[in-house]
Amino acid sequence: MNRWLQTVTDWVTTKKGMWWTLVVWFIVTVVLAVAAPSVKDYEVSSIESLPEDVQSMVAQKKIDQYFANSDGIPAIFVFRSDDEPISTEELQRLLADIEKNHQEALEQLVPIASLPPQAAARFFAEDGKIAVVPAIYQSSLESKEIRTINDDIQKLVHSESDVKLYITGPAGIAADTLELFSRADVVLMLSTVGLILVLLIIIYRSPLLALIPLVVAAFVYEVVVQLLGLLGRGGLVISNQTVSIMSILLFAAITDYSLFIFSRYREELKRYENKWEAMKQAMRETGLPVLFSGGTVLAAMLVLFFAKLGDYRNFAPTFALTMAIIMIASVTLIPALFTLFGRKAFWPNIPRVGDAKEKGMRTFWEKVGRFVVRKPRLTVALISLLLVVMAAHTSALRYEYDLIKSFPEDMPSRQGYELLEKHFAKGELAPTTVLFEGKNALTPQQMKELQEQLEKQPLVSEVRPAGTADDGRVVSFTLTFRENPYDVKTIDALERIIDRKETIIKQSGLDGRLYFAGETAAKVDERVVNNRDMVVIVTLETLLIFLLLIGLTKSVKRSLYMIGTILVSFAAALGLGIWLTDLLFDIKTVSDRVPIYAFVFLVALGIDYNIILVSRFQEEWRTHSVNGAVERAVAHTGGVISSAGLILAATFAVLMTQPVQLLFVFGFLVAIGILLDTFLIRGMLLPGLIVWIENGRQRNVQTGNE
Repeated sequence: MNRWLQTVTDWVTTKKGMWWTLVVWFIVTVVLAVAAPSVKDYEVSSIESLPEDVQSMVAQKKIDQYFANSDGIPAIFVFRSDDEPISTEELQRLLADIEKNHQEALEQLVPIASLPPQAAARFFAEDGKIAVVPAIYQSSLESKEIRTINDDIQKLVHSESDVKLYITGPAGIAADTLELFSRADVVLMLSTVGLILVLLIIIYRSPLLALIPLVVAAFVYEVVVQLLGLLGRGGLVISNQTVSIMSILLFAAITDYSLFIFSRYREELKRYENKWEAMKQAMRETGLPVLFSGGTVLAAMLVLFFAKLGDYRNFAPTFALTMAIIMIASVTLIPALFTLFGRKAFWPNIPRVGDAKEKGMRTFWEKVGRFVVRKPRLTVALISLLLVVMAAHTSALRYEYDLIKSFPEDMPSRQGYELLEKHFAKGELAPTTVLFEGKNALTPQQMKELQEQLEKQPLVSEVRPAGTADDGRVVSFTLTFRENPYDVKTIDALERIIDRKETIIKQSGLDGRLYFAGETAAKVDERVVNNRDMVVIVTLETLLIFLLLIGLTKSVKRSLYMIGTILVSFAAALGLGIWLTDLLFDIKTVSDRVPIYAFVFLVALGIDYNIILVSRFQEEWRTHSVNGAVERAVAHTGGVISSAGLILAATFAVLMTQPVQLLFVFGFLVAIGILLDTFLIRGMLLPGLIVWIENGRQRNVQTGNE
């Protein structure tokens, strides 16, 4: 690979190759911008996460098979009056107007007017100031259309009464999520670009050095977005959450690789007068490490194809495509642009042949390198102890399964949801549907016995018959719990019930099968599948990156402690992050997606810095002792890796501006992990291990020879 790569970079860093590279990138970008659709045209607010063969999905298919259910999009209209109770007549009038103005969009709206008084009363809170009306939207509606319809309905209600309307349920959440991300994406992009620009100018005090990585990122972003648009047109479902994280990954990786390349380019410009020759030599040393760094991230993203949850699999094609384009840009567009500007890129601190080495960060990391080389065991022991203490706090990790609780408190669909939770039975938020499929028709007594057995189960509040099918052979019940259907206690209770379903059937004197569908049943399955995905993704990603490191370092032992330090760093970042999110932001529970998201990015991106350090160590080891090579590697890479780490951490911290708690916590955890990798792992722990282990191996070899 190195020979092939060297051929490419040697050509790119010629005058002819540079211009051809820039022209080809420009043409490709323009053609895609004109001819291809944007990914924004195919973004969705949510995707189907569970695989089709899990219990809750199978149960839902059975329910759809036996009972005529709408395939529309559920919504819940929550009407609220701050003063007088809402009268039945006023509610009927508002519903009639809503139905009249949006009859094409509404597939079904509960007919309050035609219900008996006792039945209609179930839709009102005890004080009469809150009314709840379920609705079904047409399944053909897109999220953008639902958002428009919801806005129109809310304006209609506001214009005709003093009653406030909150639309929640899947239709309300989808519309609000789209609105949140459409605003947040602008903030995210502006914050990311602005932050990178400011940090680069502060650190390197050169306007062009700050602008060139952003120009590269702009080209790559446009290419990726248009290619993803083509995939979207071809049927790929892409969530807006995935696109948000993709944007951060793209700008962060491009900036990182740009820093690695121009840092080495500056060194070579002090040796070579000719800017073409300087970049040629720079890419010969940094091209392979940078390509391998991108390859580790790409490999990590490809591993997500082995996940079962749709949330993770949705990342795989999007991030893999992004990293593939970034890798191409890192060995073509980045060196071509820096070569185009040459020494001018570093103005006003233009490097000249024979210049003395820089002070500042270089001097700091020289001191760190000397300390680590003199006291490697003390360094390794102290840093390891600190990381273990941080990692120990992962025992405080608690998960939140109520997705809507991660959205802003002023989001209308969340406000409506919380009104439901406060004024109605908690279990009614999302009842569980229980379906029994027997071999023979059930008698009324058998149905009653099964109902009583279900009512005896943990946390069950009420079980109501919901219908029969197939000549009485199939029976459906609506089961509600005493607690919130998304609460961990409720999920645990239903999991125990599902585990005992054979016993329940036997105690009811029946012969058949029980199925459980609904939100809580889906959460039971999601938790099981998520735990499975955690094991699979962690194992495969660790193994794959380990094999890539062996290919780069040609050393199993060196690859082992490189991957080992990153795994310990992840555990420390997770523990420290969980403690700080509680301490600083009063966030006591997080989404169960956060650890896997953080693992994929921290391991893939964190190993980049190890690769850069070890590659420089191996280069210096050709002409120096182990101690000398480590000291020089730390000194030469310390400044650029520190800069890259600070910018990368700050870039992921931009996700904390997002309106979803999952992204907030994820961005915070990754930022912490990157800082740990930058200063403790790459700066001290890994160099200490190299000195300790490599010197020990050399002594063993010498002893054996003697």
